[in-house]
Order: sequence, then structure tokens, then C-alpha cells
Amino acid sequence: MIVGAGFAGYRAARTLARAARGRADITLLNPTDYFLYVPLLPQVAAGILEPRRVTVSLSGTLREVRPVLGEAADIDLDARTVHYTNPEGDRGTLDYDRLVLAAGSVNKLLPVPGVAEHAHGFRGLPEALYLRDHLTRQVELAASGADAAERTARCTFVVVGAGYTGTEVAAQGQLLTDALVRAHPLRQGMRPRWLLLDVASRVLPELDERLSRTADRVLRERGVEVRTGTSVKEATREGVLLTDGEFVGTRTLAWCVGVRPDPLAEGLGLPMERGRLLVEPTLQVPGRPEVFACGDAAAVPDLERPGEYTPMTAQHAWRQGKVAGRNVAASLVEGGGAAGLRPYRHKDLGFVVDLGGVQAAANPLGVHLSGPAAGAVTRGYHLAAMPGNRVRVAADWLLDAVLPRQEVQLGLVRSWSVPLDTASPELARAPGDIARERSASGPGAATAADVHGTDGADGPSTHGSKPSTDGPSTDGSNPTTDGSTTHGSTTHGTTTHVTTTHVTTTDDRNEANDMKDGNEVNEANDAKKAAGGSGEHHPSPEDGSQSITSPTPEVGQHSGGGSGARVGQSSPEEGSQSIDSPTPEVGRHSTGPARKPSGRDGAGNEPDSGDDSAEGDR
Repeated sequence: MIVGAGFAGYRAARTLARAARGRADITLLNPTDYFLYVPLLPQVAAGILEPRRVTVSLSGTLREVRPVLGEAADIDLDARTVHYTNPEGDRGTLDYDRLVLAAGSVNKLLPVPGVAEHAHGFRGLPEALYLRDHLTRQVELAASGADAAERTARCTFVVVGAGYTGTEVAAQGQLLTDALVRAHPLRQGMRPRWLLLDVASRVLPELDERLSRTADRVLRERGVEVRTGTSVKEATREGVLLTDGEFVGTRTLAWCVGVRPDPLAEGLGLPMERGRLLVEPTLQVPGRPEVFACGDAAAVPDLERPGEYTPMTAQHAWRQGKVAGRNVAASLVEGGGAAGLRPYRHKDLGFVVDLGGVQAAANPLGVHLSGPAAGAVTRGYHLAAMPGNRVRVAADWLLDAVLPRQEVQLGLVRSWSVPLDTASPELARAPGDIARERSASGPGAATAADVHGTDGADGPSTHGSKPSTDGPSTDGSNPTTDGSTTHGSTTHGTTTHVTTTHVTTTDDRNEANDMKDGNEVNEANDAKKAAGGSGEHHPSPEDGSQSITSPTPEVGQHSGGGSGARVGQSSPEEGSQSIDSPTPEVGRHSTGPARKPSGRDGAGNEPDSGDDSAEGDR
């Protein structure tokens, strides 16, 4: 039984299946039916790659593995069972002889006022699709707006965290918004403004200074404002207050605050190391030889640096998954014991950072490259590292080079369905989906350890940055794990954390359908009923937010508006859809119990705030 199909889990399943050759029953438990190649998510958000290009089918590539859709709820080590919940809310139980825990990580929330309400994560496809739509929408709304200050705010984009993810998103996003403005007929006076913030003294603080200088130069030449030693002190609906006292009006906040290990391991009652399960160099849990752990969930001793643990990075998770698969196979051999198990060792062979277009920074085998040469190496590395879809990805790159990007927003993912505090970023939240509700003190929230710098998962939180990622290597590991410092200020000052993953954008606070609140729509529906309409709603599992009687079938509906609001669906694929929606072309927003932790309204606002590892790191 393998829990999690990120870089560690997927590699473990593939390695074990090849070693077992049909002589073992291998089950892979994962919330989605695909492995997500996280490093290319920024290109999905920028419209370069189609979403399915970065997903690899589990059943299509792991022929001898039985994939099970679901999220692990708890594990009984004595009974050797895993209890899980499937996407439709049904519970199940799976037995195992060997367990590989590769559950990954969840978003970390720092005690910065307004972040939970006005920021989103960037660790799954829903969040990447949301960001793409959000950037497009802000440019369109700015072009049609009459107020100069609002137009400026909508064209201002703030990225917090200059690690791998923050740097790549700022680079790709800046190119996207410039293209959107050039193509818009009402672009007069519009000039996108991008800010990249980090409390560290330079961008990519965890990498070689030459790579850092290359990235800094490329960004500044494009007009990105790189501000080091600066972070966000408070986020509001109208903008962000920086730690240097400046207030920046914006509708978009990209928040790269790192990750913490999935809380699933905390309930096992086993020795932990700053939120990660302590394991031996062979990836076995001490005292539980049938249990292996790898990726972000495991604190693996770094044999190259005695006394330390390997950081939560995708490249480590990818390699650890291979070792875990081999060791599980060895443990199943008759007479197999500790003598047949291999310890985990690693050697870094280089780094690559995609800066958009033909620009990149790379140092394969220690050779420093920049410009088109680095861009070619970076894309070649990604094609070699991906376990599938190589031809499709290469085709999308070719088309992007010769054709303009499609400048449309689909509205498939709404702001409330990708909250920052979700424990399942790979799944879009459905209205009323209690199974994935998390309060502000939940698994992604900051703890005293975060504030005082004792969270080992992401490094010390002092006044500097700690390298938390070794970057890509040419042996097939994943290159994009963020090791940048995270940001935010507490009441005692600015707190620095080492990040390992993605971007966040602000929620859609000014979407077109937010013009109506629930009361206005309900009054309209009451009037319809008085005029002869039944007002009844007959839901079906697949009806989504579509309405047969809708006068505007191309727009989705807010869940707080319209008589067909379905608050209480438990199936994520139903999401924000309603059969009687007057605007099915836009996903329905939730105004009631759909957002228990913080009570987002239809506009995406919250009145109160209450990494292989691949799942979480870049």
C-alpha cells in the first residue's frame, strides 16, 4: 500500500511494480487519478501548456498497480489498515503487508493579517487554472473600468517569495499580462506592474549567486520590481501593506510561504522530527519494519551531511521513492532482511530555473548558463524528467512559439474553491464539502514553532535564509522545489521561513457576478416564482452549475445567488454547478456553510481569519 502519488509515491509504485513483476498486489491511494508534474505548473497558469499536459495517468503508466481514489483519513498500524474517504464522501478500508507513506505536505499559513482571506496556494491544477483566469480577468476589468485608481490596482500584481516558484511565476506572469494588455482594444493607459518581494538579500537565496544574479537581471530588464528585505505586513481587499510601510493597491497577491508535512503522520504516535516522520537511512520507520516513509512526510538522515536531514524538495522525494520501492521489494523476498536494504544517498548535479520565453538560469554539472542556452537545457531537462506526455508538452511549446496565446478566461475554478488553508490543493473545494474543511488553526496554520523559528520542515525562522532545496539534478529528479525564504511579519517583527513551493494569487474579489449579493438574487427568484415559476430544484449528481432554464448558459452561478444554490454537495466534481442557474457560464460562489473556516462570501472575501515531495515543493 502506497499513500500518495506525488514524486515520492509515484516513483515508489513504479519501481516496486518493475521489481515485483506481477508477484505483488500493489495499491496506490491518491485523491486524483494522475501524477502531477509540479515544475511546469507556472506554464499552465501562463497559458503555455494545457492542464492535461502536466498530468500523467496512474492507470495508464502503472499497469501493475491498482489505483484507488481517496484521501487517507487515519492509519491503524497494529491492524495494518488504512481508512480513507473517496471523492464522493464514502469511506473505505484497505489492508497492507507493507506501507509506504508518501503523503506529501500542506500549505503553511503564517500569522500575517489578511493572508488567509486574500491569498491562494499554487500547488495543484485547480490553483493554476484559477490564477490563469484571475490574471486575465483583472486585465479585462481594468480595461473596461472608469476609475483610474482601480485600473492601476487591477494591473498591479504582487508576488511574495523569490524562491523557485515565486521567481518563475513572476517571470511567466509578467509575460502573460504584457501580452494581454497589448492585445486588448482598450489598453490605452494600462501598464502591468509586477512586484517580487523577499525578506532575503537576493532572489533565489538558496542557489549559487551567479544564478541569482541572472534571474535578478532578467526580471528587472522586463520591468519587474524586485524588492529584497521586504515582505507583506498585512493584506486587505484593496491591497497589501508592506513591511517598509508602503501600501500597494492590488487585486492579486502571490504568496509563496512554503509548506509543512501532511498532518496524517502526526496521528501515528511515532517519533517525529519537526512534523516529519523519523526514518532510518533505509526509509524504514524505527520499530515498524513494515512501514516506510519518503518525500515530505519523512525526516530522512542526510548521509552527506551527518546530523542533518534531507530538505523537503521534489528531487529528494523522487530519489527517495526509487529507494523505497527497491527496499520494499527486497523486504518481500523470502529470507530478505535489513542486509538487503539500501540506504538513501544523493549527489546534486545542477539547478535550472525557468524565467519564461527563451530565458532561464542553469548550472548543469557546475557549468553556469543563462539566456537561450539555459532555456534549452531547462526544457530538455523537463522533457527527460517527465514520466509521460513528452510529445504533447513539446508540441505545446512549439505552438506557443509560433501562435499567440488564447486570451480568454474559462471561469471553471472560482476563488472560494481554492482557499489557501486547504489540506487538499489537488482538489477544488465543493460547496459544503465538510470533508476538506479546515479551520485557521488546522494543518496549514502557523504554530509557535513557525513564529519562533523551530519548524524544521522549512528551516529556521531567524533573520536570513536557509537553503532548503538542492535543485534539479541530471539524474531525473524534479528540478523545481522551492527553497526560498518565506515571508510575513508578526507582532514581534518580520519572520523568515524557508519555502519549498508555489505561488498564491489573491482571490477573485471583483468578479462580474459579485455585483449581486444573495439577497438581491433571492428577491429576483421570488419574483420569478410569483410570475409562475416553480422555483424547485431537482439536483442530479452531475448537474454541476448548469441550468437548463438559464438565459445565460455561458456563465456560472454564485452559490449565494439564485434559487438553485446547492449548498451541501459533497462531490468535488459537482463543484459550483446548479441545474437552474441563470448564469451557468460562471462557477457558483458559496456564501453560506460552503466556507466554514472563514466564511468567504460570494465575492471571495472572508470577514474573519479564524515536496517527489512533490506534492508540495518546487
